[in-house]
Amino acid sequence: MPGPLEGVKVVELAGLGPAPFGAMVLADMGADVVCVDRADRAYGAPLESAKGNVYARGRRSVAVDLKNPAGAEVVRRLADSADVFIEGFRPGVTERLGLGPEELRARNPGLVYGRMTGWGQEGPFAGRAGHDINYIALAGPLAHIGRAGQPPTPPLNLVGDFGGGGLLLAFGIVCALNERSRSGEGQVVDAAMVDGAAVLSAPIASAFALGYFHQERGTNWLDSGAHYYDVYECADGEYLSVGAIEPKFYANFLHVLGLDADESLPDQNDEGAWPGLKGRIVDIVKTRSRAEWMEAFADDDHCVAPVLRYEEVVDHPHIAARHTYVRQDGVLQPAPAPRFDRTPAALGRPPAPAGHHTDEVLAAFGFTGAERDGLRSSGAVA
Repeated sequence: MPGPLEGVKVVELAGLGPAPFGAMVLADMGADVVCVDRADRAYGAPLESAKGNVYARGRRSVAVDLKNPAGAEVVRRLADSADVFIEGFRPGVTERLGLGPEELRARNPGLVYGRMTGWGQEGPFAGRAGHDINYIALAGPLAHIGRAGQPPTPPLNLVGDFGGGGLLLAFGIVCALNERSRSGEGQVVDAAMVDGAAVLSAPIASAFALGYFHQERGTNWLDSGAHYYDVYECADGEYLSVGAIEPKFYANFLHVLGLDADESLPDQNDEGAWPGLKGRIVDIVKTRSRAEWMEAFADDDHCVAPVLRYEEVVDHPHIAARHTYVRQDGVLQPAPAPRFDRTPAALGRPPAPAGHHTDEVLAAFGFTGAERDGLRSSGAVA
């Protein structure tokens, strides 16, 4: 069965990080995504060289020189019959190329124009360079990620680039497509990582508003402050994750550790007792290997799971049973998510080098053989 976005045509200007990730998510759901890559990247790249670029999967690549007027016109023609256009440049760049939303939507009023930036399309920082760490710093989350007495810890680039960036871009695009089904009109989706990181912080905003979240890192129940929500090193140097928040799960957790019979044990949520309790758990967990602990925790609900490295995850029975990770051309990668019972998402085309599908794409969009030859000889496409 086709994916839920079958029939949606997307033109994506190649970029880095969040915008390609958003395009990957749309492609996973069945959208027909054409990536407009740089012409100077299209020469001599073997097909094998691209297969590890996981989030370039699922789309065709056409290589175009956007600074060549004929090349920019190629992109305009692609956008004329597209449902979605995606770009991830700084504000004003596509306008200077003649590929801004006003120009493209004047030709195709139903076009949903997705813009992915760090700081957004306006504001004092709009024109500045930045990276994930900067966006989540300014939006607030970074200050609260880390252990007590230590500097903030960057959570890879998952919060800004991918969660607050690419995923929010894809969500905004699908929302705009849904609205278009009523109005018949497209619109601009301004997806800024600083905004997305703030949206992901809604639970923390709630905790602050309700008065049970401390400003200091590593002193709260979900940021490694609590002994029942943390990671612990085992005898073999591997780690367990513990999230025994609810009283039932906490009691089960203490039972396996052998602490349930200790009548002097402080109350679970006595914050003053957390450091001492954590020290006791550290000592106990270090007495067994990770595998031994997982065997001990196998028979009841304890909210305990092994901390698996990327190369380990595929071998875990639960991950294997759900096919959460798959291989394409030998490359381990996450399977599309979420799942649908009637229109399942699936991996599409494997990643390809820049320009690998230039002829195929141009022909599919109505460019004649003579036009393609002329564009290639002029350097407008490659």
